[in-house]
Amino acid sequence: MKQQEIPQPTEAELELLTVLWSLGTATVREINDKLNERRTDGKEVGYTTSLKLLQIMVEKGLAQRNTDNRTHVYEAAYAQDEVQRNLLQRLADSAFEGSAMQMVMQVLGNHDASTEELDEVKALIEKVEELRKLKS
Repeated sequence: MKQQEIPQPTEAELELLTVLWSLGTATVREINDKLNERRTDGKEVGYTTSLKLLQIMVEKGLAQRNTDNRTHVYEAAYAQDEVQRNLLQRLADSAFEGSAMQMVMQVLGNHDASTEELDEVKALIEKVEELRKLKS
């Protein structure tokens, strides 16, 4: 069975998706307020900009809109892990010639990973190895 193609979000759409994942379902006002709370660059995003982006995201299939009430309520069309997995696969394919190892080595080499993060990476490797043993 072929995996469903997840639309490629732009950087701005991904920022809105992150807000949607944290809120679950929300109105444009709630999404815009949370978005501006999270911004670290000091540049506020206007309500109409958020509304337009959400409309585009609905058209692309990245978000869903419930119009049952007067106020439209939005939610992400895909789970966070699905979109992240898709983005990582596309990045690995395009920038690292499909090599997950090269991608991970690049990330770990350019990021000052904490002891906790490295322990999580080791635990994940052990989990993957166990799953492979079970499959064979």
